[in-house]
Amino acid sequence: MANSMAEQLQQDMECEGLLECIHGLKQLDKECFRVLVESEEALTIDEVADQVDRERSTAYRSIQRLLQSGFIQKEQINYDQGGYYHVYYPTDPTQIASDMQRMLNDWYAKMGQLIQEFEDKYEHTDAGTEIPAQS
Repeated sequence: MANSMAEQLQQDMECEGLLECIHGLKQLDKECFRVLVESEEALTIDEVADQVDRERSTAYRSIQRLLQSGFIQKEQINYDQGGYYHVYYPTDPTQIASDMQRMLNDWYAKMGQLIQEFEDKYEHTDAGTEIPAQS
């Protein structure tokens, strides 16, 4: 991943790069998300772990990051005899895109504010305060 915004703008980027760029998700997180998107039904942690060939605890951490970022949803399934388990499925892509757009707009507004603060702090408009040229 590029370190600066200038480097990011020069990179070729695919839409999945937004998962990393905006939400800081890792490669495994993207793999887990892909598995859930490609599944016909909601999956358990164990099923996701099997499909990405990782330990259950590792898959669980990725699923938690995806939940926190809003990319997936969790549903509780109750057993008839008592007890329950959770299944996971992707959030509607329209909702994800809307959330990312809102986050981008917030970031843009914050960056605009910081740029204005930078200009106000370092602006030298007095004609007598020119910085001498170095030879």
